[in-house]
Amino acid sequence: MAVTKVVMPKLSEAMETGKVIKWLRNEGDRVQSGDIVAEIETDKADVEMEAFGAGVLRKILVPAGERAPVGTLIGVIAEPGEDIAPVLAEAGRPAPAAKAAPAV
Repeated sequence: MAVTKVVMPKLSEAMETGKVIKWLRNEGDRVQSGDIVAEIETDKADVEMEAFGAGVLRKILVPAGERAPVGTLIGVIAEPGEDIAPVLAEAGRPAPAAKAAPAV
């Protein structure tokens, strides 16, 4: 399986940013290609956004209520064992912190 980038779509010619109205899936939820994962508000309408890959919604980068420029990474879908750190780094977001061993 491949890591699937969930990006803010360009839903109209004039659209420069979109607002995530709400996520319909939570981090950790399994999604299939074609599932509706979020609702996006544009300058003209509210639109359902579907997943273009299958796996687990591993990371939500733009929470509900926030705006993002078109093309911005807003979420990541991947299988649990897949490394998403390179995708997060490419997007300029920190990778999830690894659990540290307890100090002795």
